[in-house]
Amino acid sequence: MAKKKIRFTKGELKRQRDTLAQFKRYLPTLILKQQQLQLEAPKAEATLKKFIAEIELIKKQMRSWVGLLSLPDIDLSAWVRSEDIVTSSLNIAGVNIPVFEKINFADIDYDLFIMPLWIDPGIETIRKLAGLIAQKDITQKQYDLLDRELKITMQRVNLFEKIKIPESEENIRVIRIYLGDQQTNAVGRSKIAKKKIEKLLQDKVA
Repeated sequence: MAKKKIRFTKGELKRQRDTLAQFKRYLPTLILKQQQLQLEAPKAEATLKKFIAEIELIKKQMRSWVGLLSLPDIDLSAWVRSEDIVTSSLNIAGVNIPVFEKINFADIDYDLFIMPLWIDPGIETIRKLAGLIAQKDITQKQYDLLDRELKITMQRVNLFEKIKIPESEENIRVIRIYLGDQQTNAVGRSKIAKKKIEKLLQDKVA
């Protein structure tokens, strides 16, 4: 992208100074946001890994009895199906992220004398697994949102620090030099004009 041309005027000098002041005033806020996100994004990532590990552990433990779920006289699908997942919202460094609150399941209604003894712990384990999967999915969303915002914020910090602020400072420098040169030239021309007038007056007197 072509660099925007600047005007070598006092008005442009003021505009560049005001712009530089805005950049320098906004930069600390961006840096603080970046620091917060650099703390929170890894936390979300660590929590995500914890849920993944717990899910894998439960799945491993279930392998010894999960085949029982396929018996023709047993259908757990209605008992372990989640009715809804309740979430809230939390603002971290200006980013609204979802927060897991709870998962609701359909009420269980079955004959205790007919169903095998492993039904209750089986349902409990599967529901626990479903809850962990829901928490994992929401934590993944948290991490994605925080990581995306972190990358955007880092880009903005770099833009301000490495491009916008140095560019404004350079613009101010060259405008000041130009205006200084113009003022020096104007003073020089004024002195020359004054000498010419004085010489004309002296010639007339002579």
